Amino acid sequence: MADSLLLKYKVKLQTYGQPHSCPKTPNPELFSRDQLHFRGDINYELHLKKRIISRQSITCSRLKPVSAEPLQVKHKNFEEWDSLTAKFAGAANLPFLLLQLPQIILNYRNLMAGNRSALLAVPWLGMLTGLLGNLSLLSYFIKKGETEAVAIQMLGVVSIYVVILQLAMAEAMPLSHFVVTSIVTATGVVLNLMKHFNLLSTGIWKSWEEFITIAGLSALPQVMWSTFIPFVPNTVLPGIIALLTAVLAVSMARMGKLSKKGINILGSVSGWTATLLFMWMPVAQMWTNLLNPENVKGLSAVTMLLAMIGNGLLIPRALLTRDLMWFTGSTWACVFYGWGNLVCLYCFNSISWEFFLASTLGFLAWIGITFWRDAQVHGHPSSFTSLKDLIFGH
Repeated sequence: MADSLLLKYKVKLQTYGQPHSCPKTPNPELFSRDQLHFRGDINYELHLKKRIISRQSITCSRLKPVSAEPLQVKHKNFEEWDSLTAKFAGAANLPFLLLQLPQIILNYRNLMAGNRSALLAVPWLGMLTGLLGNLSLLSYFIKKGETEAVAIQMLGVVSIYVVILQLAMAEAMPLSHFVVTSIVTATGVVLNLMKHFNLLSTGIWKSWEEFITIAGLSALPQVMWSTFIPFVPNTVLPGIIALLTAVLAVSMARMGKLSKKGINILGSVSGWTATLLFMWMPVAQMWTNLLNPENVKGLSAVTMLLAMIGNGLLIPRALLTRDLMWFTGSTWACVFYGWGNLVCLYCFNSISWEFFLASTLGFLAWIGITFWRDAQVHGHPSSFTSLKDLIFGH
């Protein structure tokens, strides 16, 4: 077959300096008769010419430049929303600060008046649980580099510790427990600040993470169990079982006995236990409201609204960063601690329907705008796509 077909061709190539000089019609000199020698039907020559011509026209049609403007606009929108959500998270410090100040001021007045028994109404165990949760989340957000969230958790640590200090001064908290709490708090704050400024070794930071993992995992089931006393036996057995389980898991990770998946799960336990501790607080409050409806009148509608606003400001940032733990904790606090207690207050005629309706519509509108904007900056056709990315990943 090789010697039955001898094809000699000369093709004039276009220079790169003329990208738009594609000929509209084929040059007949490219296919001169004396340059084609073959045995067979003359239709082969015509077929060859059509193939070369068609390929040339296709190549020319692909030389159209592609505009990068849509990509630039999308990137700009994302940067703007990223900056705005960070500002929202930073602004959440204000309602959270206002949320703690009334309790601190009230405790101070009672201490100055010598009314120490009034501070017995503040459960020190609940304050200690919240402090541990703030310390765990402080370490979590420092690792993520979320400066605004770090500031919020640091504010939580300081404000709750001030309340615990007041309880210790009123002898409403055992002195030994206060001393241990003070040591843990000071150690946690110093280590987290050193980690934030890259002044801490990896080994020390790992030991701190293991400690808060064990402490958080031990506290969570005990707090959940204690909520339903006296309907359940008063025992520390849930906390002891959780403590032994946590120590075993951390020890196995140290010895390299856990799989890579197990190590990843253990690494996220401290953050999730802290989130679940905060998520359990409104559950305990709702349970108390159910058992003692008359106590609902003692709840402050402004406090509940501040809790809903503070956590609501964190939702856009949690959604944008696709942090399921952060999003779950903030949304749960908005729905159950903030709005849920407002429902209780409304049902017992402690707030007006105008106040409740405005709070509800404002919360729903904020959630709707958050998902709509997130889908827009990511180029998703539906807000449900953003929720799917959050739950199942990209």
